[in-house]
Amino acid sequence: MKSLTILSAVEQVAGHLQKELLRGSLSGTMPGVGPLAEELGVNHKTVRAALRQLEDEGLLMGQGSGLQRRIMLPPDHAPSALRVGFLNSERIGQDYMVELRHLLEKAGHSPFYPSMTLQDLGMDANRVARFARRTKADAWVVISGSREVLEWFAEQETPAFALFGHRAGLPIAGIGPDKIHVTAEVTRRLIALGHRRISALYRRPVRLPQPARSLRAFLDELEAAGIATGKFNIPDWEESKEGFERALDSLFGPTPPTALILDEAYLYFATYHYLAGRGLRVPQDVSLVCTDDDPGFVWCQPSVAHFHWDQRPVMRRIIRWTSNVARGEDDRRQSLTKARFVEGGTMGAAS
Repeated sequence: MKSLTILSAVEQVAGHLQKELLRGSLSGTMPGVGPLAEELGVNHKTVRAALRQLEDEGLLMGQGSGLQRRIMLPPDHAPSALRVGFLNSERIGQDYMVELRHLLEKAGHSPFYPSMTLQDLGMDANRVARFARRTKADAWVVISGSREVLEWFAEQETPAFALFGHRAGLPIAGIGPDKIHVTAEVTRRLIALGHRRISALYRRPVRLPQPARSLRAFLDELEAAGIATGKFNIPDWEESKEGFERALDSLFGPTPPTALILDEAYLYFATYHYLAGRGLRVPQDVSLVCTDDDPGFVWCQPSVAHFHWDQRPVMRRIIRWTSNVARGEDDRRQSLTKARFVEGGTMGAAS
């Protein structure tokens, strides 16, 4: 029988840190002795000896007294394959997400959808945090996350990417279509068509705790036209089928809106069905604009007024970010893709 090798505390710490370095969990410079000792639950002397061992192995390079050691991975070191969790806002999928998953698998990574969505977790940052800690992932792609949820992910060591969501100003990588200018354009167009009672039905992450920049552009255009703004323009609603119907019931009272701007395609279809049930015509009685695109729109009559954006740059950015993370880079860059307004037959003059 082969004899058992008992590793010293220094060797165990050095081996653990070596694995973290090679898998890309650490990048740039090594954390200091104090933070590492606290995190690993060992004394400072053990950490110093482990770091010296990694210097001797060429994985770290000292930069002088008081400075953190620079990480020096071998030139031929292959990036690690990552287990990438896609934390979606709801269970409604998009075609491009299927293609993105295939591209990540082709690059050698293991993308997966966890058992719960942000909607299942009530978009509650504390519940999301507990769930994420229980779920094994090397990196997260958070889809349409609220401000609070994205703030939590931005503070974690596990890299995270914000696909859409209330991410502006946070230290987290992200991308999404630039809907700010298009929203302003559409609002001006509706006002020019005589609409004064315009409501925007957006999901919670966009409207709370403060309206996102696209919603702010909507309100700014109304106010610039002398239209007083309030809860009528951005109604609050519970994110469920019943909650959405209650919001529509509340809007279509004595002074209903003449135009609705709808955040996502499924909200557009739900609204169109609701209006038909009440005998209201589109666009004769109510104009509808969707701020997203959907393959089903090509089958609709009248044609749907909507925002269009190219999904390919979004997929390329996420793949590039995953590769950067696998190489140990701290990639937190945010970017916007171009969006444009497609004026369809669901938008007309105010009645």
